[in-house]
Amino acid sequence: MTDRDDQKKIIGGRVLFVDDEINILKAMRRLFMDDAFEVFIANSGKEALQILEKEGEMGVIVSDQRMPEMTGVDFLEKSKKIAPHSVRILLTGYADINAAVDAINRGGAWRYLHKPWQDAELLQTVQDAFKYYNLVKENKRLTLLVLKQNEKLKNWTKELETVVQEQTMELSNKNDSLKRLNDALYQNFKNTILAFSSLLEMRDKSMRSHSRNIAELVRPVAVELEMASKEIDTLIAAAFLHDIGKIGIPDLMLHTPESKMSQHEWTEYTQHSVRGQTAVEGIDELREAGTLIRHHHERYDGTGFPDGLKKNDIPLGARLIALADFIDKELRRQEGGNALEKVCKMVEAESGQAFDPRLVPKVLKVAKKFYRENIQTKVSSEVEVSPNELAIGMVVSRDVLSGTGVLLLGQGTILNSKNIMTLKRYYTVDPANHGVFVSLSG
Repeated sequence: MTDRDDQKKIIGGRVLFVDDEINILKAMRRLFMDDAFEVFIANSGKEALQILEKEGEMGVIVSDQRMPEMTGVDFLEKSKKIAPHSVRILLTGYADINAAVDAINRGGAWRYLHKPWQDAELLQTVQDAFKYYNLVKENKRLTLLVLKQNEKLKNWTKELETVVQEQTMELSNKNDSLKRLNDALYQNFKNTILAFSSLLEMRDKSMRSHSRNIAELVRPVAVELEMASKEIDTLIAAAFLHDIGKIGIPDLMLHTPESKMSQHEWTEYTQHSVRGQTAVEGIDELREAGTLIRHHHERYDGTGFPDGLKKNDIPLGARLIALADFIDKELRRQEGGNALEKVCKMVEAESGQAFDPRLVPKVLKVAKKFYRENIQTKVSSEVEVSPNELAIGMVVSRDVLSGTGVLLLGQGTILNSKNIMTLKRYYTVDPANHGVFVSLSG
């Protein structure tokens, strides 16, 4: 039996497609003819509302945005009164971002897809929508079941009440897990970015914490520049993943200074930013970050790679990452107590050539404060403690690594109950041969 056959047994239901182009509706019907879906089609928002009035609630509703008489957003908004529990999806062009926002805010859209869509993506999205729809229905059923059982539990013995309370707790947890779903997904997404960023650093121990340092340098500058919160999130994601394209570079070349590379090696090296963008292109939430990853080696004077962009043609986030990336890398190469001053002079010398002259003083101000505090942390008193001795509020004075070299927590992290539990778990499954170093001031 094929995977497709398995899906047909599990995923099914009634889906309504709405579009003013009959050829598109026919294409949608053909796309879903092999699945266990009952497909309804409507040539307008008005016709779709009539179908809902007659047939009742659909599990999933997929509507085009640009239709005469009634837009997709207006239709989805009206459909909520007839089919409040249906999962709504909007099909919109790349230029209709406002429509997508309205679809979420007014129409209660669960997701939007760009036109033209990929058949596999549309099919998977509808299947995922049905999973969500069925999950919500099952949760409501379980909730009603809990209420009915509670009435009966009043007449049961104390021993039975204990058992029922355990069952009720389990059902309540399922209900709570649904409420926490969005928060958990977002946190998992952030953790995935951190995990990806550590892959290259595991290969090159000299660059450990490099991506985290880049993020620490660009974040306050982005706030000062009053970038939107979504832009800052994109910038931070790109900062953590900016060198992910280097995973495909051979180890020998990875440790070769750029100035000593052969022409062949240099050509290969300059492809890593493009490969980095390609690696995240398939993830919708990282597509904009991919653009910053591609251009973080562009130079302000237009002599960078891969596209030779110059000045404001280089995305602002890429210009910030380029500056922070240079500072952190050069500091690792410099020796002596005045390394920070040397690097700052190198940056100032390249202002207007490699770097945006308007950003140089802002980034240098943050860098001086950040690295001086880090240097102070390294030379200040610290103590090594076991994971069981950790306490909330302690400050990590060195990067915390697992036994196999995975970065668990970065230097300067203030411990809370969650990351203390995480460290205890990792020290059990992948123990290091030393404890956790924390500053005495913590």
